[in-house]
Amino acid sequence: MFATAAAAVATTFDSGDTAWMLTSTALVLFMTLPGLALFYGGMVRAKNLLSVLMQCFAITGAISVAWVVYGYSLAFGTSGMEEGVVNLHSFVGDFGNVMLANLAKEAAVAEFPESVFVTFQMTFAIITPALIVGAFAERMRFAAMLVFSLLWFTVVYTPIAHMVWAGPGGLMWDWGVLDFAGGTVVHINAGIAGLVAAVVLGKRKGYPTTPMPPHNLGYTLTGAAMLWVGWFGFNAGSAAAADETAGMAMLVTQVATAAAALAWMAVEWIRHGKPSALGIASGVVAGLVAITPAAGTVGPGGALAIGAASGVVCFFFATAVKRRLGYDDALDVFGVHAIGGIVGAILTGVFAAPALGGFGEVTDIGAQVIAQAGSVGFTIAYTAVLSWLLLKLIGLVIPLRVDEEQEAVGLDLALHDERGYNL
Repeated sequence: MFATAAAAVATTFDSGDTAWMLTSTALVLFMTLPGLALFYGGMVRAKNLLSVLMQCFAITGAISVAWVVYGYSLAFGTSGMEEGVVNLHSFVGDFGNVMLANLAKEAAVAEFPESVFVTFQMTFAIITPALIVGAFAERMRFAAMLVFSLLWFTVVYTPIAHMVWAGPGGLMWDWGVLDFAGGTVVHINAGIAGLVAAVVLGKRKGYPTTPMPPHNLGYTLTGAAMLWVGWFGFNAGSAAAADETAGMAMLVTQVATAAAALAWMAVEWIRHGKPSALGIASGVVAGLVAITPAAGTVGPGGALAIGAASGVVCFFFATAVKRRLGYDDALDVFGVHAIGGIVGAILTGVFAAPALGGFGEVTDIGAQVIAQAGSVGFTIAYTAVLSWLLLKLIGLVIPLRVDEEQEAVGLDLALHDERGYNL
């Protein structure tokens, strides 16, 4: 991801870059609505379908408004940042652009309008808390979910985005961390928060002894397909131009995703005797997640390796590890997003090296891997602690979880007085 140091006033914009960024922005929003909504909606029980879709829609609205009011300023404000100097603004931006007060119609980032960049980054801010929904699906109160999402966006998402992407002076930027499109900012961030939320809320009633199969895998595969298509905006759009970097990012995104889908399917086939539709959809998302931090710096060979590794590792975390540890991450947010993000972040440090077919400025693979591991460790610790504190504080004011009767009836009727199906 490129830095967004002080936007200049442009006399002309590159129409090709502007068109690509407009398209990418729409594609990333398409990932949440309808992609993620359908992907998650199909995996829950029929009585909870609308609750998941409602959460995705509500988060989209709430984060869009919060992004305009203060989020963009906190994430990308550069006042007080100084390369190599650690201060408050190494961790978070400022309030200098509240309500987008300084956004001029003619302002530019790279060679396209800053207004497009604001909206592009808004779509990243939207999907990140929406991903967390899958971890506590079927049991969190709507009001508590909305409050948590807004507070988490404020004190977790915007600082991590600032530290990684705001430019020289940002904590992890100065570490030399490579995160092209959000391995740490989006996926590890959301995956760790999801695990914490699943643990704090506790298991669904009857889990794991009562069967809770997905009610509509057709929705889930359709959602996964939408995520796959939309991810080209997510990754190739992060090049901020219609150029060779965007082209390579598109290629490696496709390669890694295909490799991960096949790897997950193969391991599942070997272990369980049959490949499943849910398995290949999960493998697709694991590959998309893992290639995200690497998309701007690795070549096709590295993408194959990253994709295959994520498919295998995420399979075991979403199945064997989850069963052994006993936590109820309902839709495998931790197993796919956190673990896939970690695999991708670490392997970016390896395969970004030109010696291994990459395009990054990596001359010392060991040093780069250490920087990548440092960003992973910092994100895990920061997100876990803040997510736990937020949930505990919210729980003192608003009940986090529905009661047993509401859970048995289903969140669609209990919280929204509607049904997903009237048959």
